[in-house]
Amino acid sequence: MPTATQPGHRPQIGVLRGSALYVGALIGPGLLLVPGLGVQVAGPASILAWVALLVLSAPLAATFAALGVRFPVADGVSAYVRAGLGDAAAAVTGGWFLAAVVLGAPAVSLIGGYYVADLTGSGSAVAIIVALVMFGVVLGSNALGLRVSSALQLALSTLLVAVLAAAIAVALPERGGNNWTPFAPHGWWAVGTAANILVWLFVGWEGVAQLAGDFRRPSVDLPRAIAVAFAVVTVLYISLAIATIAVTGGSPSHVPLADLISVGFGRVGRDATALLALALTMGTMNVYLGGAAKLAAALAHTGAVPRWLGAGGRTVPLRPLALFAVIGIVLLGGLAVGLLNAKDLIRATSSLFVGVYVLAIASAVRILRGRARVTALAAVIMVAIVACFSGWYVVVPAIVAVLSLLQSARYR
Repeated sequence: MPTATQPGHRPQIGVLRGSALYVGALIGPGLLLVPGLGVQVAGPASILAWVALLVLSAPLAATFAALGVRFPVADGVSAYVRAGLGDAAAAVTGGWFLAAVVLGAPAVSLIGGYYVADLTGSGSAVAIIVALVMFGVVLGSNALGLRVSSALQLALSTLLVAVLAAAIAVALPERGGNNWTPFAPHGWWAVGTAANILVWLFVGWEGVAQLAGDFRRPSVDLPRAIAVAFAVVTVLYISLAIATIAVTGGSPSHVPLADLISVGFGRVGRDATALLALALTMGTMNVYLGGAAKLAAALAHTGAVPRWLGAGGRTVPLRPLALFAVIGIVLLGGLAVGLLNAKDLIRATSSLFVGVYVLAIASAVRILRGRARVTALAAVIMVAIVACFSGWYVVVPAIVAVLSLLQSARYR
């Protein structure tokens, strides 16, 4: 099949489809849990974290659009980093992205487990068991070559948007003014911590940029698609932030979306949300674990990860899947015995994604020119500020970076 850089390729993506792809890249299972974690950390002041991240998203999205137009390649973020910062930085970027998926997948499976436990009236033990079963099923389906299509995943994300919109429309008029005092019960520093958690929901601006070569008019359609997607996401996220604060009030609920849905639709809506959560989390894990296995094989061929991970020659290589299984079981086991919690996994994953963004945008500052360069500079400063609130979780990307550099040096 021709690619964007091959003769005979016919770009198919216009503004409407492009904006839908962007919204679909941002909307995912994180919305099922992460908004509630933000409120638990910062209280009503978490709304400031949402606003700050939306402000950050504008130059971030614009910078990735500029990179996508200039480098219309399928390698995405690693290619951008390699172009501006060299092979070593690209190896670190690839390692961070791979580690983020490996750590994030058990967290996503646990989110699905929480909603199933809520559906059945069970506790955390059942949630972890369900998460283990989901994780095993997804790994097994990838090993057998059974993949969730991007169209189905986009449809599930669209359904989630519709459910959120309906729930927000019902909950805001009824409870929108509740739970706003005290505004910053945990202090103002907690707003930064909340932003570091909520950044999970803003990962995705880079994903569609690498499809720039598939847009009919990349220099025109890509920025317009981003503008439409940004408007949709802004309205949805601010409304969701307000509704989550008003309904959950910072309660330690693991199913904040179900709490929100139940305001207007009762138990039926709550149960339907659990089923949607199960489908969405499994679909997301299926896509990302399969993609991560391919990424691991590609990194193995460049020496960024051990070579044995790239052996096998299958569409979805088995050795990375086996490694993911071991890591996932260990992490879920840590959750079962209380050594870890969902917030730990989410914050570790977020710190890795923030690291990826720092390197990608820093590279953009070097390779872009004019207004695009100024935009990238603003974006990298804001992403770096978010990184400052990673706390001890910054150890995770630090360790992965050291291992990636040592591995790359070994094969030079």
